[in-house]
Amino acid sequence: MSDDQRRVPSAEEEALWRKRFSVFALLRVSGLVLMFIGIGIALSDWLRPGGWPVLGWILAVLGLGEAMIMPRLVQRSWKDQ
Repeated sequence: MSDDQRRVPSAEEEALWRKRFSVFALLRVSGLVLMFIGIGIALSDWLRPGGWPVLGWILAVLGLGEAMIMPRLVQRSWKDQ
């Protein structure tokens, strides 16, 4: 396909893709933040002396799941629309 035949996306399509990219980025960043907070809770004295390993690792796993799995689920739901 040559440069002359490429379709230029409309302003609505571009806004939609910007919004979707923002959602992806927000999910990944918030998942990573939650994961690091969980690791901090598990290994430091933030909430109680000696750390709180059970709560911390649960939050870390949930954060990792949010960062890795949720964007794929959202993408799949957008494909179904």
